[in-house]
This record gives sequence, C-alpha cells and structure tokens, in this order.
Amino acid sequence: MDIVRKKGEIISIDHRSLVSYRYKRITQTINSEFWNINSDTEHSLYVGSYGRGTAINTSDIDILVELPKEEYERFDAMKGNGQSKLLQVLKNAIKKTYPQSEIHADGQVVVIDFTDGIKFEILPAFRHLDWWGIWNGSYDYPDSNMGGKWLTTDPKTEQQAMKEKNIASNGLLFDTCKHIREIRDNNFSSYHLPGIVIDSFIYHNIAGWHWLQTNENSSNLPIGTYEKKLLDSCSKYNYNLSYLSAPGSGMKVNLDNCITVLYRVLKYMSDES
Repeated sequence: MDIVRKKGEIISIDHRSLVSYRYKRITQTINSEFWNINSDTEHSLYVGSYGRGTAINTSDIDILVELPKEEYERFDAMKGNGQSKLLQVLKNAIKKTYPQSEIHADGQVVVIDFTDGIKFEILPAFRHLDWWGIWNGSYDYPDSNMGGKWLTTDPKTEQQAMKEKNIASNGLLFDTCKHIREIRDNNFSSYHLPGIVIDSFIYHNIAGWHWLQTNENSSNLPIGTYEKKLLDSCSKYNYNLSYLSAPGSGMKVNLDNCITVLYRVLKYMSDES
C-alpha cells in the first residue's frame, strides 16, 4: 500500500548542535569520573527517540552511559537500594559540570532540566554478560522504584530494526512517529504516552504502507485510509491485557494507561486527515 502526503517535524540545525554539545560534555564528565579518561564520545550513545530516529524538537534527549562492570558489582552488593545510590553518585558527578542546572534522579535516570526547556535523561548501564561472559549488545540498568532492581534493555537492536523498516517504508515510519509526537505534545500533553509505545505500535502496524517511490503510481485510495487503518489496529488492543514488544529486541513495552491515550491521538490524526 502507499500514500502520497508527507508530514514530519524537522529539528533545526542549531537545536541539534546544542544537543550534541551537551551530549559530549555529559559524556566527558562521566568518562572522567568513572573511566578516568577524557573522551567525549566513548561509553555513551543516544537512546530513546533520538537514538531511534523519531525525535521532534520537543523530545527529551535520552543518553545511555556505560559504566565499568565493577561499579555494578559495588552497587549491587549494597544494602538499602543500591540502584538509588548509583543514581545519586551519577547525579553528583554531573553536577560538577552543570552546577547551576536543575538535576535530580528519577526512577531509572538522572534528569537535567536546562533553562531553555531541553531535558536530558541519563541512563547508567552495564554490559549484560551471559554465563560465558559474552556480551550480546544488551545492557543492565538500575530501577530505584520498589526497593530497587535491575532491568535490561537492548537499544542498538531496536534502533537497527527501526532503521530497516523506515527504509522499507521510504521514510513513512519515522514521519508517522514524529507526527504522532507532535499531536501528543500539542493536544494531549497532560497525558502519559511514552515514545517507545508510539514507535513500537507504528513499527508493528505499519504493514506495507510507504511513501511513494519516484515514478511509482498511487493506488488512489481515499485520503486518510492509512490513518484509519492505524486507528482500527489500536482499537483491537485490550486495555488491560494488551501486549506490545519493542522493535527488534522483542522486549515487553509497558502499556499501563497508554492505549486509551494512543487511541485518542490516532483518532485526532485520523480526523485531521
């Protein structure tokens, strides 16, 4: 299937440059503190919407910073929520570089709220090794809620899966995810709808839809057919028992209180088409 209209918000060069500058400063600070090196690129990567290619100019900037394995062992052995203590240590390290910024720990991340409205969320993580000590690309990260525990993520696999399907859809995947974020931020900002829910849902429900290739003929379907197909797919998800997996990695995506909001956003998108 195909569609001919194109939407998608572009992040300005100045915005990207500022994000890159802060990303490197944060990375350099953490590398100096935990790895005793001065690199502003090693042991870190963009994750979240920035890493998956679906960010808009209002998106938070998510960074995964890899820490040495011995740090995992140290905080894991601590009594009384070592995960929370890890976040506090990371927060204090970042404070050295941004002493005037609002910085706090929040569940799994350290949040930096800059005065210009850009928010960074820093996720400390450790390579997840199997029984033979082999790393498969996934990471363990702290969750300080409910007494503390470790969770696992596989961002590179997810990013690669999103990239491949975006190419197959001639850019429609990324554009749809960005447009949904724009609707969410402009019309449903008081509701909870994480980017991973948006990206995972579109990834699994885009089917064969794509932007027209050069010299490709349109199927002449009515305008809005694509949006209505997504809305119909969303309506089939059971609010309490629904399950959604992340692209590529297959890891479970938390849908608590999200499906109803996603339906409202898709309904808005369908009505405006």
